[in-house]
Parts: sequence; C-alpha cells; structure tokens
Amino acid sequence: SLPRLPAASMSVVEHVREMASAGLHSNVRLLSGLLLTMSGNNPELFSPSQKYQLLVYHADSLFHDKEYRNAVSKYTMALQQKKALSKTSKVRPSTGNAASTPQSQCLPSEIEVKYKMAECYTMLKQDKDAIAILDGIPSRQRTPKINMMLANLYKKAGQERSSVTSYKEVLRQCPLALDAILGLLSLSVKGAEVASMTINIIQSIPNLDWLSVWIKAYAFVHTGDNTRAINTICSLEKKSLLRDNVDLLGSLADLYFRAGDNKNSILKFEQAQMLDPYLIKGMDVYGYLLAREGRLEDVENLGCRLFNISDQHAEPWVVSGCHSFYSKRYSRALYLGAKAIQLNSNSVQALLLKGAALRNMGRVQEAIIHFREAIRLAPCRLDCYEGLIECYLASNSIREAMVMANNVYKTLGANAQTLTLLATVCLEDPVTQEKAKTLLDKALTQRPDYIKAVVKKAELLSREQKYEDGIALLRNALANQSDCVLHRILGDFLVAVNEYQEAMDQYSIALSLDPNDQKSLEGMQKMEKEESPTDATQEEDVDDMEGSGEEGDLEGSDSEAAQWADQEQWFGMQ
Repeated sequence: SLPRLPAASMSVVEHVREMASAGLHSNVRLLSGLLLTMSGNNPELFSPSQKYQLLVYHADSLFHDKEYRNAVSKYTMALQQKKALSKTSKVRPSTGNAASTPQSQCLPSEIEVKYKMAECYTMLKQDKDAIAILDGIPSRQRTPKINMMLANLYKKAGQERSSVTSYKEVLRQCPLALDAILGLLSLSVKGAEVASMTINIIQSIPNLDWLSVWIKAYAFVHTGDNTRAINTICSLEKKSLLRDNVDLLGSLADLYFRAGDNKNSILKFEQAQMLDPYLIKGMDVYGYLLAREGRLEDVENLGCRLFNISDQHAEPWVVSGCHSFYSKRYSRALYLGAKAIQLNSNSVQALLLKGAALRNMGRVQEAIIHFREAIRLAPCRLDCYEGLIECYLASNSIREAMVMANNVYKTLGANAQTLTLLATVCLEDPVTQEKAKTLLDKALTQRPDYIKAVVKKAELLSREQKYEDGIALLRNALANQSDCVLHRILGDFLVAVNEYQEAMDQYSIALSLDPNDQKSLEGMQKMEKEESPTDATQEEDVDDMEGSGEEGDLEGSDSEAAQWADQEQWFGMQ
C-alpha cells in the first residue's frame, strides 16, 4: 500500500479514498455527494481523474447501501469520465510531473468498476446487461472472479459452450477453485478431463490426494449415478481427515433423497445439522422430507430456526411453504414458493413447491411451466419428472405422460424409481395393465422395500381384488420399516377380508405416524359407523390406494385465496 500522507498535505479526494479503504461507507456517501455537487457547479474545481475517483467512491457507497440502480448510474458516469480522461492523457504529452505518478496509481481500476456494475445488474435480475458489461472486458484482462461470474451467467442463460470456456479459465488461473470444477461437471464435462486440470497441484501439495476422488464422486452426482456417487462420497467421508465434513454429509443426504432412500437422507441431514447449527444449504429438502412424513411440528420449528439464521435465502421460505402445503393451505404455499423463487431463481425445491401448489389449485398449465424449469435446472432429479407427469395425468394427457416416463427410463436407466414411474403411467391406461405389473415386479426385485413401488403394486392387486396377496406384500414391506401410507393401505386390505380389529390397529399406527393422514381417519370412522362394512369397502375407489401424501385436495385452499390475493404479483414466474 502507498505511504500515508500527512493529513494537512492530503487533498479532499484523498481523504475520501482513505475513508473508503477504511470501510466508512456512510461517511464517503455524504462527503462525495457534496463534493460532486460542488464539481457540478464549478467544473474547474476538480481534475478529470479526481471526478472519476469521486464518482467511483460514491457509487461504491451506494452499492454498499444496496441501492443498485443508483450505483449503476454513477458507475456509468464514472466510466464516461474515465474515457474522457484517457483521451486527454493521450492528447497531452507527459510533463514529467512526479506528483501525477502516485495519483495515476491510485485511480480505481476500470475493470473493478465494470465488475461492480455486473454485480448490480445481477442483483437487479438484469443478467443480459451483466453479461454485456463483462463481455466487453478483453479476455486477457479478465480476473478469476470476472471469469467465474461470466461462467455462472452464461450457464444460467443456457450458453453452455461459453460457460465451459469461462470455468476452464478460472481453473487455469486457480486450479483449486472447487465450485468451478462443479460447474464444469454440471455441464457434462468428463470427470477425467476436469481431473487432468488439477493433477499438477494434487501432486505438488501434500494431503490433497482426496481431491481426485472428490472430483470422481461429483462426476457421478452430475451423471445421475446415485449409487456410485454415494459409495464414493462414503469412502471419502470415512477417511479420518474428511470425517464429519458438513458439505460431504449434505451431498450424501441429497443423494439418498434422489435415490428414494428418505430414511438415510433424514439421518444425514440431522448429522450435518448437529455439526453446523447454522446450516442452510439442503434444509429445504430436509423440510420437505419431514413434511412428507407428517412431522409438521418439526417442519414449523425448522422454518422458524432458518428464518432466524437468514430470511434472504430461499430455504426458510420453502420449508415454511412445505408446512403450508401439507396443511392443505395451497394459496399460502404458492405465495411462499414464489417468494423463494424471487430470492433464488435456481431453487429447484421452490419450483417444485410452487408447481405442486398450482397443480392442487387446478392451475395445471402454470404448474407444468414450473416443473419444466425444475427439470432444466436438475435433469438428474426424478422428483422433477414425477411432478410433471402428475400434471399430465391430472389433465388426462396420458400420451405425453407416457412419452416423458419412457424418456426418463431411457436417460436415467432402469432402476426401481424409473421402473415405478413408468408403471404409474401404465396403470392409467387399461391397455398397459400387464406391462405395469411386469415393471413393478422388476422394481420390487431390485428394491423390495421401495415404498412407491409397493403402493402401486398394492393398487394393482386391489383392482384385481387379490387382497391376500396385497396383505402379504404389505406385511413384507413393513417388516423392516414403518410408513404411514403402507399401514393405512394394509388397513384397507384387512377391512376387505373382514379382519376389522387388525385393520383398526393398522389405521391407529398410521395415525400415530402422521396425525394429519385424512384417509386413515376416514377408514377408522367408516369402520366405527358401519357394523358390517364389507359391501361398501369392496367398491371403494381405487384412489384410496394412491396415498403418496402429495396429491391432497382442494379443501381449505379457497378460504385463504382472498387473504393471499393481494400477493398475486408473486404468483407469476420470475
């Protein structure tokens, strides 16, 4: 840094610079504002370079106060002033004055000004303007943070090739930029190619041998190979030096969730949360899983805790929205989902929440837009496709649902989840019932405890009135796990074979797991009302077998519609 000048010999602009570097932003704002007015009234008062500095420091203080639009206008004026300054310095030959040298050294970087402008534009959600301003910086002059911002902006805009080039440039300059590595892997760059860009640094620095395994793990994550990703991260996590790493535990929890292993997912999220009580990342998925299990009080507590940590992240809003959704308050869930999207347009969980709320409110076409955007952001996440397929089925577009389910089956591979998803669509068409049966049997051979497959197989057996087979299937599935939906369906099957006492026990267990499970409550009430309910239950609607807990109905949504109507501006896509 430059030697500090005695206060008496410092110019007023140098005082402003001193205060700016000391972080006295409110003081800089007041003084620079007054000095710029003086300059406006007497253009000869300050030199062009001093005016440039005042404008930049003033804009910086506005940026600090989050007045981004105002900051952009001042940065733009500063750049115009710098252009004029460059012209005059080219015209005038250097006088050899020693005083001009330190001043030129102290001028704020024009590249830094452009970066700050791009930051303002991203905060204002004007990504095209941000890209334009950074694109204008010659490649050789781009710093790592400029390349990183450009890479992220290109990726968001769907300009994948440009994004890859920028991420690679970041890695060339900073070979341990792990987020740039994740960016490349998410854009389908091969793990081996990415690893080759870091090999020199891994070999030259001790205790970095884990990095190549880390890259391999996240390469599996981004190709949707959940099993190998889980195994690789587990092997990393077991290494003593990386044990109890919150990021790795969060990734594991997310992978278990993607693989449909909700029990292990919740366990890993809880472990991560105990290690870091201020953890926000991934807590939206954790809240969703708790809500699906009917643990609404835990969801409410989690939401409150997250809001205390930060209300500027999407996660607390999503968690709160999950609580509303599973309490059948769809208008409120819609508002909270939209608020989350406003804070982070890349939040997949927020898009899924908002899409599900729209679907349950009968606004299926709007819901489809949200699920498609979620698929674009997370092409390896099955729940995004499930949401879209449910929309197609809700609007009787069985053909579109079948095409989508087949595509998922081909792209994500034949595993228990994709087989079940395809079977779900096949069950909707009388022609493909046998195919559904074959697919479900394959899924259950791979994973006998996969709840969604068990539920769909039970639905099929119910249609065929093979209640004994259904009871055997459900008892087998419940041998190593306890699930509200499975207990409830077992109750329904037991009623069908006149085992009323045990059916009542199953409904009670279901309600103890999820006190809000309406269908279990209805099953119990029906048994209490009717002395011999055999005939009624034989013809019970097959929809009672669905029970994923996600469908809900429209009850309770209208009463809140008026209350949230004034929030309509949140409802559209951002």
